[in-house]
Amino acid sequence: MRLLIAQIRQAIPFDAPQARICAGPCASCSLKLLEYLEAELDSWELRLAQGERPGLAELSRLAKSARRIQRALHRNGLLDSHTPLAGEEEGRQKG
Repeated sequence: MRLLIAQIRQAIPFDAPQARICAGPCASCSLKLLEYLEAELDSWELRLAQGERPGLAELSRLAKSARRIQRALHRNGLLDSHTPLAGEEEGRQKG
């Protein structure tokens, strides 16, 4: 889970200025998506620090949410390139 969180934080521009986040085409609200995902990551970091151990379902849910948000940010022009998140490479090879 810590590795997944680190990969998400590296791939998603949480520190982008609001003027950049809200510029250009907007199929979904990039600002709200970023806020949601950051809250999820913060929550998991706190839970991990308290000793909670996530199961496969929690890992999969977080990875799926991050991939969907990453695609939305890419469509909105906030991401120039697509950085694969955990499990994404394997999914492409199997499919």
